[in-house]
Amino acid sequence: MKLVSLFSGGKDSTFAIHKARREGHEIVCLLTMLSENDASYMFHTSNIKIAEYSAACLDLPIIFAETKGEKEKELSDLSEILHDLKKSIGIEGVLTGAIKSNYQKERVDNICEKLNLKSVAPLWHTDERKLIEEMLAEGFQIIFVGVAAAGLDESWLGRMLDEDSLKDLIALNKKYGISTVGEGGETESFVLDCPIFKKSIIVLEGKKKWNGIRGEYEIIRIELKGKR
Repeated sequence: MKLVSLFSGGKDSTFAIHKARREGHEIVCLLTMLSENDASYMFHTSNIKIAEYSAACLDLPIIFAETKGEKEKELSDLSEILHDLKKSIGIEGVLTGAIKSNYQKERVDNICEKLNLKSVAPLWHTDERKLIEEMLAEGFQIIFVGVAAAGLDESWLGRMLDEDSLKDLIALNKKYGISTVGEGGETESFVLDCPIFKKSIIVLEGKKKWNGIRGEYEIIRIELKGKR
């Protein structure tokens, strides 16, 4: 099936592409929504513009579409671009990295139903711990670029997702009930390398922004490194 991937450059949307390809789907392009609202209910905003470098690593075309990010109204913006992609390049479905968020998945499902497209979510209802363990076992190199939950402080910004940080996330889940995979916006991530990348991403310069409650790791300068 020919799919467009809703893409942020984070672990979930990237791993969804990895899984979808294994299931025999063809990813024809990436779609990244640029929200003017940092608190968008639907779309990621942290370091979103550098998704173009992720697209280069995936060797896939990427489309950026703007939205004001207003609750519910942002869905019309998404529906419009998906309608255009169906007409212009013949997409048959929409790929997402949804895991447990009913809010996001139900809305994508509804848009797809109206447009006669298939909603594909290969990570849906996967056990959170097993999902991260699978990503790490597959060789995904991931950093945290946003945190917004109890127990997650400035030290998490730019930190690698590995066995140690997974243990810490599990402990925070037990203490505060936060999502281990950040499905509720507790964390945002960015993939530096994985098996489906043609090149890897090297962060040359980054900046931590922390307001005492939440924070962002702004990636300022990167380079792409060829892989043997």
